[in-house]
Amino acid sequence: MIIIKNATIINEGKRFVSDILIKNERIEKIAPSISVYGKALEIDAEGLLLIPGCIDDQVHFREPGLTHKGTIQTESISAVAGGITSFMEMPNTVPNALTQQLLQDKYDIAARNSPANYSFFMGASNDNMDEVLKTNHQNVCGIKIFMGSSTGNMLVDNEQTLEQLFQRVPPMLIATHCEDEMTIQKNIALAKAQYGENVPVEMHPIIRNEEACYLSSSLAVRLAKKYGTRLHILHISTEKELALFDNTIPLEQKLITAEACVHHLWFSDEDYKTKGNFIKWNPAVKKASDREAIWSAVLDNRIDVIATDHAPHTLEEKNNTYFKAPSGGPLVQHALLAMLEKSKEGKISLEQLVEKMAHAPAKCFKLKERGFIREGYFADLVLVQENKNYEVTKENILSKCAWSPFDGTTFSNSIHSTFVNGRIVYQNSKVEFSDFGQRLTFDRS
Repeated sequence: MIIIKNATIINEGKRFVSDILIKNERIEKIAPSISVYGKALEIDAEGLLLIPGCIDDQVHFREPGLTHKGTIQTESISAVAGGITSFMEMPNTVPNALTQQLLQDKYDIAARNSPANYSFFMGASNDNMDEVLKTNHQNVCGIKIFMGSSTGNMLVDNEQTLEQLFQRVPPMLIATHCEDEMTIQKNIALAKAQYGENVPVEMHPIIRNEEACYLSSSLAVRLAKKYGTRLHILHISTEKELALFDNTIPLEQKLITAEACVHHLWFSDEDYKTKGNFIKWNPAVKKASDREAIWSAVLDNRIDVIATDHAPHTLEEKNNTYFKAPSGGPLVQHALLAMLEKSKEGKISLEQLVEKMAHAPAKCFKLKERGFIREGYFADLVLVQENKNYEVTKENILSKCAWSPFDGTTFSNSIHSTFVNGRIVYQNSKVEFSDFGQRLTFDRS
């Protein structure tokens, strides 16, 4: 048993001081003062914030096949150090997770290695419909469709296949990467005509522009509306796309939802001058006006969740020319700290931050008994120490790639402790675990 005493709890729009009793993986009791008979570890949390563990609905942990960049274990260690207690991982590993057996292989790796709770998306391609339709919607987070450039055989550009996927997948959630491939290729040709092979990274948001994003995301929304599909559009990066989303109904009733990522809320195209390929993501980081519009949509609930799109690459890969440098970067260790910094700046309240990074992902995916501080729920929790500076250095980065777009940044808060299923997995700046996280399950009819 563990008793957390005198914590300032941020949960379901409220802030209050209370004790929490953890027993057998779950939150046994929440009360102003708790005493128990028998042996219990007592944690004095006076002056600390206690929030639900963050749920990251979009990560790339690279295993199998790309383990020189990261593994399920290294990246989930990085995640729990950053207060992320559950993750949902994408299928564009090597080989791509395009069969039920390849999907199960990833679950098996996580069961042996991940300190965080886990789920894995089933991948869709132009020719694996039978495998997609075998997916169990009760214990798999969703189907991922790349409607834009991707690793391997995962670009779904066949219109008939797209129609079939949107028509036949319900009640499973479909998550989409939306960028129009024809627009991107046209813009690449224009850039090469101007610069040859030496295209500067500052061209990235011009190549992967607003039009490419909107053409693809609007197509996904049209298909979802046509077939009543449960659609979740990932990493919104433009102001124009925001008109596609609704905030007039509760999240639990939405069929079409959207995600914003930390990098699109933090950086803008002005940062390419200093960060270069280290902020090269797909979709691209765009104008400051896009960033501000995305913030507005997060706050008014047109955008439902905040995630990372954590995607590590080696320094050698990133220190390359524009076309050779891959897109993506490591974010799970510092995502919560970055958003806490924005809260301190007055950009988002702590209550809204918890909603977008814990409650809303749980609602969006209909996650069972996680994402909230409630009696009977799994004890996935994070203690945050306010006003204790944390500087990101190469020595304290835990992702296998050993760099961060936040290198040299000093955050105003730090992660004190992380609990997964009632066990302390991060404390005193160290990740230690003897048991592993659990497979996430979903309450879908």
